[in-house]
Amino acid sequence: MRPHPALPFLRSPEKGKVVTAADAVRLVRDNDTLATGGFVGIGFAEEIAIALEERFLSAPDAGPRGLTLVYAAGQGDGNTKGLNHLAHDGLVRRVIGGHWGLAPKLQKMAIDNTIEAYNLPQGVITHLFRDIAAHRPVHVTRVGIETFVDPKNGGGKLNARTKHDLVERVTFDGEDYLAYKTFPIDVGIIRATTGDAEGNLTMEKEALTLEALAIAMAAHNSGGIVIAQVERVAESGSLNPRQVKIPGILVDCVVIARPEHHWQTFGTQYNPAFSGEIRVRAGLLPPMPMSERKIIARRAAFELKANSVVNLGIGMPEGVAAIANEEKIIDLITLTAEPGVIGGIPASGIDFGAASNTQAVIDQPYQFDLYDGGGLDSAFLGLAQVDRFGNLNVSKFGPKLAGAGGFINISQNAKEVIFVGTFGAGRQRIAAREGRLFIDEEAQKRKFVNAVEHVTFSGAYAGKRGQSALYVTERCVFALRADGLELLEVAPGVDIERDILARMEFKPLIPRDPAPMDARIFRPEPMNLRADLVGIPLDQRFTYDPVQNLFFVNLERFALHSRDDIAAIEKTVETKLGRLGARAYAIVNYDNFTILPELLDEYSAMVRTLVDRFYSGVSRYTTSGFLRMKLGEALEKRGVAPHIFQSAEEAASDWHHEVPAPSA
Repeated sequence: MRPHPALPFLRSPEKGKVVTAADAVRLVRDNDTLATGGFVGIGFAEEIAIALEERFLSAPDAGPRGLTLVYAAGQGDGNTKGLNHLAHDGLVRRVIGGHWGLAPKLQKMAIDNTIEAYNLPQGVITHLFRDIAAHRPVHVTRVGIETFVDPKNGGGKLNARTKHDLVERVTFDGEDYLAYKTFPIDVGIIRATTGDAEGNLTMEKEALTLEALAIAMAAHNSGGIVIAQVERVAESGSLNPRQVKIPGILVDCVVIARPEHHWQTFGTQYNPAFSGEIRVRAGLLPPMPMSERKIIARRAAFELKANSVVNLGIGMPEGVAAIANEEKIIDLITLTAEPGVIGGIPASGIDFGAASNTQAVIDQPYQFDLYDGGGLDSAFLGLAQVDRFGNLNVSKFGPKLAGAGGFINISQNAKEVIFVGTFGAGRQRIAAREGRLFIDEEAQKRKFVNAVEHVTFSGAYAGKRGQSALYVTERCVFALRADGLELLEVAPGVDIERDILARMEFKPLIPRDPAPMDARIFRPEPMNLRADLVGIPLDQRFTYDPVQNLFFVNLERFALHSRDDIAAIEKTVETKLGRLGARAYAIVNYDNFTILPELLDEYSAMVRTLVDRFYSGVSRYTTSGFLRMKLGEALEKRGVAPHIFQSAEEAASDWHHEVPAPSA
């Protein structure tokens, strides 16, 4: 591996490896394979991309021409920044990318068939960089099987111009895998905060570390060059070796960026919370306004479980974090994002990928090691197009090319995946009142179709592996079954035939009586999800003491929000006391008990049934004066003694008055 012939002419004893951006990009030659790091705008070397664009536009015939561009995550602002700088006829010949949606100019070239174009899973590309560095011939993984990346479905090729196969299907010990071919990297372009004259790089102000080290190793070990953009240069030997992320032996050029081209993200110039320099006060964010977005996020949040590791995708799934914050449960789960964020509060929009108050930030390839190996308990991802088999498309829609990003890695390997999105595409108007959904204007485009255009998630492959998948919309919830989608829940106020089936291209499996979506979702007040996540299981709230013939009912912090809860309480009492053959005295704790107003009458009727069948007497207590009044009134209407005590001591005293002391 011979060094680049022009490198010795760039370096000087005074400046070492520190050069201008214009000088650095002169090292890029025709037909080079160029790897860039970044996630949206985080970690992207904007100064170097601009310099490369300016070099080409100033003299297109002088080159560089015919580049192969390789990148993992989407890098751009959806307009002119990022990889959009490289979208010029002649400059780029082939693009191998994980996500295309943020680089519309490159996207157009792929759609227009003017370049060779591939879409491979984001995590696979980050791992390819490591395998290129290690001179492995292929990267072998299950990721992508049965999706559009599978060779039997196109092998990730995006247009007719793209002929060369980068993916093969292979078998080991009777198991199918995909083998992604490696290739040399001629130029690696990365970014850091501080560099020194020897090329050592630290990332103290960067929001993410990404795959910078993997790209640097891949280019260096391929005999290529590494160009690093930095904010500032330090004296050689002054950097703390523990903070050096990229050692100087891997770096050939250090370019100091202009401040306007080294923002922390494409949306934020600098936020010390994103780089972990400070912690921000959490829980002070304003609540989301009631909308279809909030309704969907609220229903999805019911799938959160305490102590779970969770991934949230960009767009609609971001609302789940907002709901977790509103419901004060964000401390009970660990949110992650694919570029390397562990814990904390994810940023949204053009800042997506950054986070505040993180527990850790690791390199993106390691994050995908965690994901691919089953380290995610659940993932919340966008829902764009679904078919009768549970296949999902988020990557290509006619002339629009979004790309899969990390979707395939995440959706195939999370233990449970929850797809979230509106039922239809385009403008719609909905309202939520009194626990019901009202559809005032329908969207015109259908998302639930006979066959998706691009298989980004395979329902059949998920079913084969026993993976749980839900599809959550504002009006209903579907579950993945062996023979297709089943209608699991329906929003109160929604007519199944008119509002669901008539707006689908296929008929899902429909049980005799689909469950109603929880009415709390459609009410303005908090849903009290924390009690659901950390609350005591219902069957553990009922205890019978045979010595004293006492039945203790602990409904403290229990939120009764459905008829199913009423039925569950009745069934539990029947199970505990039905076989006694005698009545027991009940003491019921209603401290911080909550119940929806419309359920009070049904609940008191159920209580009357329990009193008639199982109780010799009852003492109830709660410190809430309001609950004592409302529940007392409801019980009185049913002919049940309405008095509710203020404390456990008073309730126990009442039992002592009712029951004679046992004889000696």
